[in-house]
Amino acid sequence: MPLPPKVYTWLCGFFAALGSVTFGYDLGIIASVLPAEDFLATTGNPDATAQGLIVGCLLLGAFASNIYVGSLADHVGRRRAILFGCLVFLLGGSIQAAAQNIHYMYGGRFLAGMGIGMLAMLAPLYQAEIAHPSIRGRLTTLQQFMLGIGALIASFIGYGCFHGLSGQAQWRVPLAIQLLPAIPLAFFILLLPESPRYLAMKGRNDEALHVLARLHAHGDIHDPFVVNEYKEILAQVRVEQQETRNAWAQLFLVKSNFRRLVLGVAIQFSIQMTGVSVIQYYAPRIFESIGIDTSTTLGLQSGNSVIALIGEGLCIWFIDRLGRRGPFIWGNALSGFTFVIGTIIIALFPAETNNHNASRAFVAMTWLFNLVFSSCCGPLSWAIPVEMFNSATRAKATAITSSAAWISNFMIAQVSPIAFDHVGWKYYLVFAVCGFTNALFFWAFLPETKGIPLEELDAYFESMPLFVPASKVYVPDGQTREEELRQGKIMVPEGAETEATEIVYEKDKGAIEHIA
Repeated sequence: MPLPPKVYTWLCGFFAALGSVTFGYDLGIIASVLPAEDFLATTGNPDATAQGLIVGCLLLGAFASNIYVGSLADHVGRRRAILFGCLVFLLGGSIQAAAQNIHYMYGGRFLAGMGIGMLAMLAPLYQAEIAHPSIRGRLTTLQQFMLGIGALIASFIGYGCFHGLSGQAQWRVPLAIQLLPAIPLAFFILLLPESPRYLAMKGRNDEALHVLARLHAHGDIHDPFVVNEYKEILAQVRVEQQETRNAWAQLFLVKSNFRRLVLGVAIQFSIQMTGVSVIQYYAPRIFESIGIDTSTTLGLQSGNSVIALIGEGLCIWFIDRLGRRGPFIWGNALSGFTFVIGTIIIALFPAETNNHNASRAFVAMTWLFNLVFSSCCGPLSWAIPVEMFNSATRAKATAITSSAAWISNFMIAQVSPIAFDHVGWKYYLVFAVCGFTNALFFWAFLPETKGIPLEELDAYFESMPLFVPASKVYVPDGQTREEELRQGKIMVPEGAETEATEIVYEKDKGAIEHIA
């Protein structure tokens, strides 16, 4: 019995997200590698700045990859670009595991970061382009869910290796394990269907139709939903080709596109200002300031990773029900609240007070923050940008928004050790304040994108006022829009030049109000 089309599509997206396991693992494992005595001896006992650079080189590599990955994905396709990202990551991970001095670590982390940066950008891009509108959120938020699985694995392996191994094995084994998820992804990614929107952009229309049928209708190219989705994709691609062949110019010179680009960059910067990376990278140091030793901290991080995975699972469950806008706003506000409480606790009860109840309360706030962040903020920071842009600009725009994630992440990795040394607990006030300012900004400027077919988002953003709460634009659920497509109601942009026998026009501008 064949799988239902949405299940098959979801499984394709799930497999493509395997690269995010390496992302989460690599981010998480470094916390247990840095304190290892043999690692410190091998790398020349690096000071706080050098340790920050070891952490940060991964992020710099990810940032560097986003300079070219958008153009690469548009040139060779989404699947081949993912394969290339896997190979780069495997090279970088191998160098880390075999490191002989700190320079090996710098180089290995940088190359691994390049691979991770490519995979983190390409997976949600591919997922968004193969998904039904009604399940697109469930596919694109898999990025963070798989990252959470990687972080969970890293926390247990890191804890086990820190206590169960000694010498070189204590840090080389956990660094070598990071290679494992990328191997099956590299071997089998080309067996998955290519993005139909990429194929349409390249003029491979017949292939695009057959891929849509494979994904959405058991291979039936005459299925009404497939036929009408195919018509919308072709019409949108033709309009984009008529307007300009330069996607970079579209991004920066078209007002609606530039607005979306700014929003995507703001989303990624805002994620770092929640404080998530400070907790992730420097948990031992943070918990030490409240009187908890490194060994206990690594155990607590395992529990924290379980909570994160629960939150990410909740996000996959509710994202296509509740939408993107509301959860993202409330998630930022609640994360700011947890930092307010955590800052008060750490300010009143530092380590020297030896107050165990305060330590437990601080851990509880950290776990609550992680639950809120993982269910409302982290997954959406990857899901929202990839579904805001048209086919011509999506890969390049997502590369830019992803680069904002990496450079802001690097900034936090570099600044945090210095801030801990100079201002101590007052550093947490930054994240307490930013949680609330993030919420206010996105309440004002972030539109809802749930359930809108990718080809209709240009018209949607053109009709949406800059101050979103003032909007009267109606947003239907994804199931409703899919049913409209099955009934033949397609929204073709004005100016699309196609044969009358191929595409039926619906040029009524009033229709935008209905679909947006």
